Amino acid sequence: MSGVGIAIICIIGAVIIIALVSSVRVVRQSTARVVERLGKYKRTLDTGIHIVVPFIDRTGDVISLKERVADFKPQPVITKDNVTMQIDTVVYFQVTDPKLYTYGVDRPLNAIENLTATTLRNIVGGLDLDETLTSRDAVNAKMRMVLDDATDAWGIKIARVELKNILPPRDIQEAMEKQMRAERERRESILRAEGEKRSSILLAEGRKEAAILDAEAKKIALITEAEGEAAAIKKIIEAKPNPEYLTLQGFEALRHLADGQSTKIVVPSDIQNVAGLLTSVVETIRKDETALAANSKKKKK
Repeated sequence: MSGVGIAIICIIGAVIIIALVSSVRVVRQSTARVVERLGKYKRTLDTGIHIVVPFIDRTGDVISLKERVADFKPQPVITKDNVTMQIDTVVYFQVTDPKLYTYGVDRPLNAIENLTATTLRNIVGGLDLDETLTSRDAVNAKMRMVLDDATDAWGIKIARVELKNILPPRDIQEAMEKQMRAERERRESILRAEGEKRSSILLAEGRKEAAILDAEAKKIALITEAEGEAAAIKKIIEAKPNPEYLTLQGFEALRHLADGQSTKIVVPSDIQNVAGLLTSVVETIRKDETALAANSKKKKK
């Protein structure tokens, strides 16, 4: 065999090896590739090893099937009450059909960004400033629904849409800060007034309870003192003391009656009549006890 023949065989062998190697396609996990045969869609390669026809089949770029995040730059949006503010959005999406993703739209990310901007303007344009700031969840849900319907033809599933930042004009921000500060000061004043009111009520209740307890103590002391005096006189009478003791106690009782608040004092004409003196003393003390008991019943009522 001549040298030319050997060279031809080597070339043919090299071509066969290259063809075999180029016909093998390995697709990694969570990725896919589209195969075109002579410029026409043939099939989609999923995870694993695949054999394609060399020089006839062409495989496209690797398409990630994982959920992706697209952070779009702030967009100027005008609210219903003519307030212009900047809103930036974050879109979470996933490719569900590699064929539609490849042939459905040119530059899918750019298409999603433009669709997000127009949808955001349409939704926020029907809301005023306060509604836009407080209805973020509702705006997110509406945008996700609209984007998901529109991107079905592109083989894309919109998982979630979030309004990342809402930036009103500077003067609007200052006005909102002043309003929030005034509201906090108002709440603080209300709480302080409630605390002072509660403190005053507790102090008044404390003084009231103290006065009641003091009056009760005085009443009990007066009743106990009167009962003690009555019991002492009774015991003296039951003991039948001698005349000298009665005379001495009679003078002592007269002295106490003269110093007290009794309105009526009965003094016998014969000061030496100890029995009459003792009777007068007992009558006076009993009347005082009756008056004291009556006053105690009135206080209890």
